[in-house]
Amino acid sequence: MTTVSFEKVTRRYPGADRPAVDALHLDIADGEFLVLVGPSGCGKSTSLRMLAGLEDVDDGVIRIGDRDVTHLPPKDRDIAMVFQNYALYPHMSVADNMGFALKVAGTPKDEIRRRVQEAARILDLEAYLGRRPKALSGGQRQRVAMGRAIVREPQVFLMDEPLSNLDAKLRTQTRTQIAALQRRLGVTTVYVTHDQIEAMTMGDRVAVLKDGVLQQCAAPRVLYDAPANVFVASFIGSPAMNLQEARIADDGVPLGGGRVPLPRGVLAAVAAEGGDRVVVGFRPEALDTVAPGEPGLGMAVSMVEELGSEAYAYGTLQGDHDGGTGAGSGTGSLAAGTGAGVVARVDPRTPPRKGERITLRLRPDGTYFFSATTGERLPNE
Repeated sequence: MTTVSFEKVTRRYPGADRPAVDALHLDIADGEFLVLVGPSGCGKSTSLRMLAGLEDVDDGVIRIGDRDVTHLPPKDRDIAMVFQNYALYPHMSVADNMGFALKVAGTPKDEIRRRVQEAARILDLEAYLGRRPKALSGGQRQRVAMGRAIVREPQVFLMDEPLSNLDAKLRTQTRTQIAALQRRLGVTTVYVTHDQIEAMTMGDRVAVLKDGVLQQCAAPRVLYDAPANVFVASFIGSPAMNLQEARIADDGVPLGGGRVPLPRGVLAAVAAEGGDRVVVGFRPEALDTVAPGEPGLGMAVSMVEELGSEAYAYGTLQGDHDGGTGAGSGTGSLAAGTGAGVVARVDPRTPPRKGERITLRLRPDGTYFFSATTGERLPNE
């Protein structure tokens, strides 16, 4: 049984204003595929490198299984790492690249041959074992790097943005292969990416980091349906959640010429903070297009993104606002006279045209509320 634990792990670089990783506390189950995701500089690669033994740990403890590996060298941790740039030896064949670590470790030749053949069969590389890396495509090179990790039969796989050098189509295909392979092998895997779509489609759980701090760790569906704060809400989802900050008036907030009533729990939480503002969030699919003249939110369409099976209208909500600020994916702000920037999912067969004015209705069950002070999600009841 191989679990991985980060126990209040911190990494500080000399001269930096804040820790690269700040008190990371995370438990990864045996056989789990956990994805670390976040924007550049959030600490995800640093966390992975500390687990690999490639970065020092300033505070806290890292465990693999029951072993404290915090200060062990990489070779003693029983991990295998797949890098972004493949890191293959150009003068060696595919078979020699895959078996090199075993050769260095003194593994018998027959055993090396058996493991390489088995990994090649799993990864569909049997026809390429005699080739050198320069004769392979990017996707094939990445599979060789995966094979080199597999033959070592480690306790933990570590993957640092392994698909970032591939084109979009190959990236989609390869991420499916990696996820299926991990489930087949059942090896505990920690995977780093900046691509939230990659994270949502591959991970059993996804850990979202920002500025070195863990924001939320949960199953992909939980992150989407129940984001812990404004950052997670804005980072998870494509297009991102619409987020608008507004001043509370008469137990509601103005939005697009209309009014969104606030649940009692939200009003109580804002009052306890001593504030009078709240951030309202809603996904693009929480907006329905209704006929002109019906009650709803007026929107001036500035752009339409047609994706075949889906279409999204980008624009600004029309109406008088109180000088708040937009916090989401829209194209405008909530300042008076400019409207609120919003993206809405529309019918892909009959999408609106640029410059058209449409009316939208916000589904009551699709609304989220966040503290304007802390950014934390407030009780929607």
